[in-house]
Amino acid sequence: MTIEELQELCGRLPGVTEDIKWEQDLCFCVGGKMFLVVGLGAVPTTASFKVSPEEFAEMTTRIGFAPAPYLARYHWVLTENIRYLRREEWERHIRQSYALVALKLPKKLRQALPLS
Repeated sequence: MTIEELQELCGRLPGVTEDIKWEQDLCFCVGGKMFLVVGLGAVPTTASFKVSPEEFAEMTTRIGFAPAPYLARYHWVLTENIRYLRREEWERHIRQSYALVALKLPKKLRQALPLS
């Protein structure tokens, strides 16, 4: 995967915005809440995303993955290289992270998003 491919996958989801935070992280948000953070300053490129509690326990034991700094208590995972996941895996993780974050949005914002 490349950063551009991640942008394309995130751009397909309704209500997604992207911006640079902390001068070096490309953040994808829904309703103003992050669901994917790509480390632009890291070589290789890293990324963090939200997973279910069950998946968090499994993913953080995999080589190349770790609890995301500052966000692990919310079940965010860090991949040390965005190429560690295949496109199909990224599609699933991006959709899941988006949905998990969107479900925590205020009701009015949630209702404006088609969360199937």
